[in-house]
Parts: sequence; structure tokens; C-alpha cells
Amino acid sequence: MKKPVFFLLVCLTGCAQVSTQPSTPASIDAAQATANRFDAIRNSPPLLEAFLRAMPKGADLHNHLSGAIYAEDLLNWAAQDGDCIERTTAAAIAPPCDAAQGRPPAAVALSDDALYRQIIDAWSMRDFVAASGESGHDHFFDTFGKFNRVTRTHRGDMLARAVHQAAHDRAIYLELMDTLADPEIRGLVARTHWDGDFAHAHAALQPGMPGVLAQAKDELDSSLRRMREELHCDSTQADPGCGVEVRFLYQVLRGFPAPRVFAQMLTGFELAASDARVVGINMVMPEDGYLSMRDFREQMAMLDYLHTQFPQVHISLHAGELSPTMVPPDGLRFHIRASIEQGHAQRIGHGVDVMHEDRPQELLREMASRRVLVEICPTSNRSILGIAGADHPLPIYLAAHVPLAIATDDEGVSRSDLTREFAIAASSWNLSYPTLKTMARNSVEYAFVAGASVWKTLDAFTPVRDCAHDVPGAAQPAPACAAFLAGSEKARLQWRLEGELRDFEAGIAAGR
Repeated sequence: MKKPVFFLLVCLTGCAQVSTQPSTPASIDAAQATANRFDAIRNSPPLLEAFLRAMPKGADLHNHLSGAIYAEDLLNWAAQDGDCIERTTAAAIAPPCDAAQGRPPAAVALSDDALYRQIIDAWSMRDFVAASGESGHDHFFDTFGKFNRVTRTHRGDMLARAVHQAAHDRAIYLELMDTLADPEIRGLVARTHWDGDFAHAHAALQPGMPGVLAQAKDELDSSLRRMREELHCDSTQADPGCGVEVRFLYQVLRGFPAPRVFAQMLTGFELAASDARVVGINMVMPEDGYLSMRDFREQMAMLDYLHTQFPQVHISLHAGELSPTMVPPDGLRFHIRASIEQGHAQRIGHGVDVMHEDRPQELLREMASRRVLVEICPTSNRSILGIAGADHPLPIYLAAHVPLAIATDDEGVSRSDLTREFAIAASSWNLSYPTLKTMARNSVEYAFVAGASVWKTLDAFTPVRDCAHDVPGAAQPAPACAAFLAGSEKARLQWRLEGELRDFEAGIAAGR
């Protein structure tokens, strides 16, 4: 796309995203004053980031718990646990440690600056520069194996850090991807015959599922309890993160053989159907990996089968996290469409290769018609795929009226946060404040949290009949609206976001 066309497209799509919410004259004036202020400071990165850090952002819908934590925290936990560091790889390993043999205690790094820097760089994308033999893609995905020993035993601490950061970024809801009870699943798979028939596998796995589900729920219980302890949620000194609502997507590891993938999928569906804390499933690991590419269609068929068994379970899928340099051309032509049509994805993570799909304009119209939201992760797409700015399809999605939300992906590994992702999006694609506001609203509207939406129409963000005469976000809605909100967790979050947006805009209008 030539540059003049690109900037015209951004302008048109920015205009198309402006909404007309039911508002009082004062709130309309405040919203316009906020948009004017945004336009005035958008070319100053420090002022832009300060503006966006204060802006309520709704939800982060694409956030891997294992990648959400900064390497500094992971290293501190490794030191506390008595773990060792393998100097040649900077990986955390089990004791015994032996500094003379290149396995010093992790605690040594806290007083050895050279080792400290080596670990932080190896466990994240900090200061990464592509070199011979290592791409951004490879460095990014290799980090997880190096700190995996730490994340296995600190899920509650990780939750605490994730919600603390979300609150700092003015998010009110997180959907965190995590793989629960994986050792139990591996044991069950080892005892179960696999013949490639999904119904047979479902039946064969069923006797062992109660134990797997009990373990998964116990992991959730203990992690959430630890999070609340760490943040002092039951005290008068509660951390702001205690106010962030957290739900989980069961994380299926697509880069493993079919029996294990199916068993993880089944666990995710069963868990989401029986535990309100788990609101859906997703599939992770590099989409360009050998098994991920070879088994893609079979994995979509697995989802299709399990969707018929658990039609109420929500599905969000990584799809189109690919570039032309990563896979052969045939690998770029169908992943997004298959994820929607066969995998029943209600949301797509990344979707970067959409214009390489067969009949891309038809696909975009289908996504807009079905209201399939795309989770946009700017830093991740740049670091892993090398795709940013004019090479990224975000403006094309906007022009096609495909709903979008900004997300972090792996903010700890990427050395980013939700505010910076909003800032990158705003500056890279010349997005307006009303467009960013729509994306924040989308993030809650398309969240898998239970309950009906407060919006009757999404194009104009018109409230449902029960709340039609209330100012969205009002502290004391009328009885009919209050009753509607009481019956829907999603609507309560949306109402909360509207109140925070209104207060934010009033503060900007008042010069605060």
C-alpha cells in the first residue's frame, strides 16, 4: 500500500469509529474537549503516554500469564527458591548449584551485574537486536523455557503482579491464558489409547477427567488465594489490583502431538463448562511450528467436534500470527478463516496475515458480519513478526468495520504494558481518541465474562431499554437500570468503564 493511500485510509477509518452515545450536553462537551486535548498532544510521546496512562482502557483480553511477568520478578523468585542458573543458556535449573561448574545460585546474580544483565536479556526482549542465528521470533519464544521452572511454582505471585499492573494501566478486567493440571493430563494421555477418532478419545478420557478437573480447580483456588494474600485484598491497605476482575482462558499447547492437544482441549471445555472462573479456551505456541502447521486442520476438527459437545464454551484463537518469511505461501492462506468457520473462534488473536488469506475481502466482510473481534498486540507483532506501521493490517480491519481491541500478549517478556500498546497504536496508525475509546469499550463488550451487554447497538453504543434514560456510568441508575445491571456481570463492568471514562473526560475538560 502506497503511503498517501495508507494515511487516507487511516483518516477515513478513524472517522468511521466515532460513536454517538446517549449523553448529557456536559459529557458531550467533555468528550470533545478530551478529543481536542488528545489531538494537541499526540505528537509528543511523553505527553501522549501520560494522557493514555490516565485513560480507562477496559480490558486486556490477550494476556499470557507466563509471559506477563517482568524478568526481574522472575529472577527474584528464582533466588528465593534456591534455583541455579546454567551460565551457557541463562536457564533456571534445579539445585544443586555449582559455580565452578557454571551453575551458580540464582541469588549470585543479585550481586553480579554481568550475570544479572545476561539473565534479564535472556528472559525477555530487553535491548534485543537480531543477530546471525537468532531472530526476534526465536529469542521471544525461547525465553519461556529458560524461566519455566520459576513460573511453575509462582502462579499466585504472578497473578498478583498481573492485576497490579492492570490496575496501574487503568484496566478493570483481565482474561489470562494459563495451562492448568498439565502433569495430570500427560499422565492421563499416557494411559489412554488414541486411534484418531475424537468420539473414541472423548469416551476413553472421560473416566480420568474428574481427577484432572479437581487438580485444575485446586490450582485456581490456591493461586487466587495467594494473589489476594500478596495484595492484602482483605485489608484496608488493599492494592488497587484487588479491584481488577480476573477470568481465565484454558491455554492449549498446539505444538504437541494430537493426543495431548485433544486432552488439553477437552480439559479446557470441561473446565469452562463447570467453573465460572474459566470462561473459554485458546491455543498457543508458535503458529509456524512444525506440528502447529502440520496438524492445523486436525486441530480445527477437534475444536469443531468439542464445540458440538460444549456449545456454550467460548473460543478465542491465535490465528494469522505469521509472515511471508516464516512459512510457505500455502501456510498463509487459510488459518484465520478456518479458525472462525471450523474452530468457532469468536475472537482472533493477532490476525496479521489476513491479506494473504484466500479471498481476503470476503473474509473481512465475514468477520465484520459475525462481529469477530481481533486482538491487536502491536509490540508483539513487531518483535516476533517484524510487522508494524504501514505493514500492519489494523487500518484495513478498521476500514472493514471489524471490531478491534488493543492487548499486551506477553507484556513482561516484551517489556511493555497496556498503556504503551495504546500509545504505539495511536502513533503508528494515527488513531483518534474516539477510536481508542471504542477499542476500550470493545474490550469489555467482547470479553467472555457472563451476562448480557448494556449496549443495544454497538455502532452508536446505545444502551438497552432499561438503561436508555440513564447517563451511562451514573453512580445511581434508575431502578430498572439498576436491576438490569444486577443481573449481568458484563453490564456491570461496562457501566463501571463508562463511569471511569466520564470522570476521565471531565478531568481533562477541567484542565486536571
